[in-house]
Amino acid sequence: MQIRNAIVVGAGIGGLAAAIALARRGVAVTVLEQSEAIREIGAGLQVSPNGLFVLRALGLEKRLAARGAVRGQAAVMRSYDQADDVMRLDFSRLDPDQAYYFMHRADLIDVLAQAAREQNVSFEFGARVVSVTAGEPPSLTLQDGSTRRAELIVGADGIHSRARVALNAEDKADFTGQVAWRATVPNTMGHADVAMVTMGPKRHLVSYPLRGGNLVNLVAVEERKTWAAEGWNHADDPAHLREAFAGWGGMAAQMIEAVEAPTLWGLHRHPVAPVWQQSGVALLGDAAHPTLPFLAQGANMALEDAWALTATVMSGGVKALPAYEAMRKPRVTRVIKAAEGNAWKFHLRRGPVRFVAHNVMRLGGKYAPGKMLGAFDWLYGYDVTAHAPR
Repeated sequence: MQIRNAIVVGAGIGGLAAAIALARRGVAVTVLEQSEAIREIGAGLQVSPNGLFVLRALGLEKRLAARGAVRGQAAVMRSYDQADDVMRLDFSRLDPDQAYYFMHRADLIDVLAQAAREQNVSFEFGARVVSVTAGEPPSLTLQDGSTRRAELIVGADGIHSRARVALNAEDKADFTGQVAWRATVPNTMGHADVAMVTMGPKRHLVSYPLRGGNLVNLVAVEERKTWAAEGWNHADDPAHLREAFAGWGGMAAQMIEAVEAPTLWGLHRHPVAPVWQQSGVALLGDAAHPTLPFLAQGANMALEDAWALTATVMSGGVKALPAYEAMRKPRVTRVIKAAEGNAWKFHLRRGPVRFVAHNVMRLGGKYAPGKMLGAFDWLYGYDVTAHAPR
């Protein structure tokens, strides 16, 4: 029943994690990556406890600190016009086996790529997939006209996944009316080891330290009617960012003023793929379920998918793939809805709704901090390595 060979399309976090997990179980794995090399792209990400369970099971947790991952101490909510915190969730209240890390995406990719090579995973760079065909066995075609076949093809190729199109046809993304700037700046302002959300009318700023605390990662989100292209690497003038957040003070203003080379990202809402698997082809991560960044779960959901997919096919072969879809779809759907629900909370305008909401957070953080953090048990406390088939 177990598979002997697999192709993973995409050398991102989910694809590399799946390649490692499969190779550790004796599968011959080839990763196809359209770029010519694994490059430093993107910026920071948050590895929450649920994602860390997977990295720990892959034997990689100690490598995170060696690559400058910062262990998060808390999540802090602030208002752009007040000096005091609205709410602080102390991560020391998490269970002892849970931890929260901030790290550069490129550093996590490097950790995963090195681990994949140690498991004898093969890499082909400059391999652009143009089509995928489900079947026995499934196959794919590259831009150069060559074909590849394997018992399992994993589509870990993001929002423009050709595997997703093969199983579901093209989908239509809706612009959310929000854009996000991404940037990293030197930590000259003494940013603590916390994930800070600074909230303001129609906009918010997320910040946390990276690379041993020497850098700060910024994600600045603004509501606007003007459409912006989807993707991470659209360069923008920092003056546009500063104009959008004019009037903000304190540390938020310091960080925004320090930005030199931001990228602009149009936030689009994609539907969860109706079909995740068919005849030896399976989707994971953004290829199956793109999520907005308001819960910091994109990378963590991809890690969970990678483990669940591996466990499923190693216990029942490709014929067990429907069980993988059935296991993952309800959870990621809940995560996506929770992420979408956070946007309005961060962007409240002055008035009674904002006054009540901020006071509820302030009082809850002060008098019932355990209960406030416990509201995330369903998310952070979930260990896919314990729930997936063995």
